[in-house]
Amino acid sequence: MGAMTRGYDAPIPILRSFDAEHARAFYFDFLGFELVFEHRFEPDMPLYMGIARGACVLHLSEHYGDATPGSAVRIPVDDVHAFVAELNAKGHGHARPGKPRSMPWGMDEIALTDPAGNRLIFYTERDDETEQ
Repeated sequence: MGAMTRGYDAPIPILRSFDAEHARAFYFDFLGFELVFEHRFEPDMPLYMGIARGACVLHLSEHYGDATPGSAVRIPVDDVHAFVAELNAKGHGHARPGKPRSMPWGMDEIALTDPAGNRLIFYTERDDETEQ
């Protein structure tokens, strides 16, 4: 009693990154994210940056111990089929998404791996009446 209740906002995943140039090419040029901020304690120190596309916010860190390479994040999108078509049209040199898969749990999804080995699973809930 008397304790304040507070709602929760969406979490912001921190993903490990090793190479700023490759991360920028993948997240900005290929996936269409935008830079929110970047920070280094000194010019030769690891980079920490915030990126966003729509309501999806991620942080990428080169700092040892901030995150584990190979993590996975599920990201909802309005239309995963349109999103994948947009990505395939770009002809990115290191990623060819192919087609989204229709999963038995009622979602169409595509998994992409970033340059640090993190898996980004983009998905759209499927209307089972119009399963693709």
